[in-house]
Amino acid sequence: MAIKVIAQRREVKIGKNPGKKFVMRPDLYTPMQEKKVFTEASTHSGISAGVIKAAWDAAGEVLRTWATEGHSVPLPGLGTMRFGVRSKAVESLEDVKAGLITTRRIVFTPSVEVKDELKNTAIQITCIDEQGNVLKRVTSGDSGDIEDPEAEGGSTHSGGNASGPSAEG
Repeated sequence: MAIKVIAQRREVKIGKNPGKKFVMRPDLYTPMQEKKVFTEASTHSGISAGVIKAAWDAAGEVLRTWATEGHSVPLPGLGTMRFGVRSKAVESLEDVKAGLITTRRIVFTPSVEVKDELKNTAIQITCIDEQGNVLKRVTSGDSGDIEDPEAEGGSTHSGGNASGPSAEG
């Protein structure tokens, strides 16, 4: 299994060196249907899909309630989630108001197991030109660094599969 990435050649007009560059983005898969998730979980657990859906719905209610009360909530097997905000900074106490909040967001922190799975998963890059013609395919041999939003200064954790690069014509 590998994470698929597209590197498309585009005209970049901002930054220090504008010009034609290869810009990477995830190759997004089709969304999974909710029913398929419950069916697969049922197959792996021996519990009926209806019971799994009822339990998932109940857990979702609990997670939403706890998170909106300010808790960091565990998502068993995945990590933790909490709500956060982005806001403008002000110098004066009198200027503090709810209108300074620019974004409400969900912060997800993956578990060590999920981080390890991600850093050990190969990356397959498909390089394409402006019209979408495939120029080359590469399998990553990078360090597998992943961002950790909870770490000081947005540091990364490294690891990887070191599978070595390969190219196809």
